[in-house]
Amino acid sequence: MLPEHAGMRTASYVNGHVTVLAATAALLLTVSLGGCATSTARSSLIDARAEIPTPPKTRGYLPVEDLPPNRQIQIMTADEQSRLKEELIAARDRQGASVKASQ
Repeated sequence: MLPEHAGMRTASYVNGHVTVLAATAALLLTVSLGGCATSTARSSLIDARAEIPTPPKTRGYLPVEDLPPNRQIQIMTADEQSRLKEELIAARDRQGASVKASQ
């Protein structure tokens, strides 16, 4: 029988520790890469086209020949337009005056 040295016990402990670390790393790698796998249980390459959604048939713009319906409300009269313009000018002047006063 060979006598067991203290260095041999340390070497076997280190080798065992490295083995445990390698096994843990392999397990973590397997689990993390398993999430990247796709399931092919319900589909095949032939069914790939069947799963593609069809584009919507509605368009963002009306066709040229479709005109919008006539408006139900009346447009502004010339008097209403001039009154609104005067109100906007007055509001602009008030804001300009308050900015100059605060400076």
